[in-house]
Amino acid sequence: MEGSERARFLGLEEADSGPWDVVVLPVPFEMTTSWGEGAEKGPAACIEASSQIELYDPLLPDDLPCGLSVHTAVAWGSDAPTLREQLDSIRDYAAPWLDGEQFPIVLGGEHGILPPLMEAASGHPDLGGDLGRLTLIQIDAHADLRDELNDERFSHGTAVRRALDAGVGRVIQIGTRALSREEAAFATADGRVETWFARDFMGVCDGQAGWARLTERIGQVEGTVWLTFDVDGLDGALVPATGTPVPGGLSHWAAVDLIERLFAATGSTVIGADINEIAPGQDDSLTQFNAALIATKILACHAVSRLNQKD
Repeated sequence: MEGSERARFLGLEEADSGPWDVVVLPVPFEMTTSWGEGAEKGPAACIEASSQIELYDPLLPDDLPCGLSVHTAVAWGSDAPTLREQLDSIRDYAAPWLDGEQFPIVLGGEHGILPPLMEAASGHPDLGGDLGRLTLIQIDAHADLRDELNDERFSHGTAVRRALDAGVGRVIQIGTRALSREEAAFATADGRVETWFARDFMGVCDGQAGWARLTERIGQVEGTVWLTFDVDGLDGALVPATGTPVPGGLSHWAAVDLIERLFAATGSTVIGADINEIAPGQDDSLTQFNAALIATKILACHAVSRLNQKD
């Protein structure tokens, strides 16, 4: 039973029963963290921070939720003894919400949640069981293309490699600036991977021209899309408590612009998103607040898409 005191995204009033237009799925998974810990506390911290976010968005005619019904689901949890069983339980938790009837916004948790989310997404009616029709937009400081990290194949550092193994047709990486030689070679050799390095659109020499090329590319994305947003894709100064913050990342407004352009792309449909590696700060709330802002922008852009469908 979902109690009345359960925290709700943006502090919104929610109907007790569906159907809902948007569902927020907290997935406090953390088993393969390799440095900074705390991602398991991320979803709750993000939802708590969201209660302080303004509901106005300039793209919308009314305050959020702007006519949409939003539901904050009971958080995923599992006592399964093995990593693989935990990941399978995430897949089973997410799958009912990926039936095309609602738009899921998943809050992690480490990035290792991505492969089971992709397995769950295969059941979406826009894909018809064929993940090869899905384009993954990955905003992330790291490539996450290792085959193993610390002798583990299902790690936060292998998440995108495993998503490709699961059948994802294409990944467009944005903001990459920390990767291994193995990952660089894989990205170059594998035609499914398209990488936009942070230095190429945020550097001091060719940054503006690179940004123009990137935004044009996002507007050209076609087909069914899932957005996976590792908060360390933002500049490390904005998310100091994430597991592995990296300098030289996206500004808040760059992230906002990319999200708006992705949802506005006429040839694509975004069916869901995850915001991951939210590790709440012990000394300040900057990391979880920035994660909540990203989640709110995704919600607003989905609302715009729904309004445009009605016109």
